[in-house]
Amino acid sequence: MLEKICTLARHTGKEIIKFYNSKKIINISYKLDKTPITNVDREAHNIIKKGLFKIDSKLPVISEEELHPFKICRLWKDYWLIDPLDGTKEFLKKNSEFTVNISLIKNGVPTLGVIYAPVLNVLYFSSNKNAWKETGSGKKEKIYVASDKNQRNTLLVTSRSHPDKELSNFLKKIKNYQLKKMGSSLKFCLIAEGTAQIYPRFGSTHIWDTAAGQAILIAAGGKVQTWSGDDLNYSLYSRSSFINPGFCAFAP
Repeated sequence: MLEKICTLARHTGKEIIKFYNSKKIINISYKLDKTPITNVDREAHNIIKKGLFKIDSKLPVISEEELHPFKICRLWKDYWLIDPLDGTKEFLKKNSEFTVNISLIKNGVPTLGVIYAPVLNVLYFSSNKNAWKETGSGKKEKIYVASDKNQRNTLLVTSRSHPDKELSNFLKKIKNYQLKKMGSSLKFCLIAEGTAQIYPRFGSTHIWDTAAGQAILIAAGGKVQTWSGDDLNYSLYSRSSFINPGFCAFAP
């Protein structure tokens, strides 16, 4: 199954790149939360949804671009969770920091995660306790979080498009750190491959923003916990909406 999901993510990414590299008109509208959505987001959604149906027609799909009523979704224990174009703002800015995110949720836990960055042509994927990175050259390697706790400088990754005051206060408490701002779920991937160590998030995110990245990070030895110390969970029955609480992704 994992190989099929990786192939689907790559295929979706190639279709996105056609818009990214061309002069085709991109239709932009805005959601209630004032975030942009384009015809490219919708096209990517359609490709993934059809592909997942061929892989397992019984599992429901929760997608940022086609939401079912929450009262229905909260009854699902197992489901696909996708963000067809994570980082739409980055896509529109043409800065390469956008991804295709696909994850499988079982009993509230992201057990499989696939993230593909089309411009970078890099694929991150995981299943159970194993995580890998595959570059455009076809080189595939297992990835792990950084194990050296005595590093002089901690690399923190934060959102490029969503700064907040709580983050500023958090950074004041940390000594000897470097800061890298970037878009999409690539922040999780940098921790999973051992490049970064912490991704603190205080502002609003949704479950489709984090599930694939969390699956990959956990498989690589990392953690994603709320600020109260609980693992970030995707059991919708215990939630009141698709919105995540604040969290911290990190290498233990």
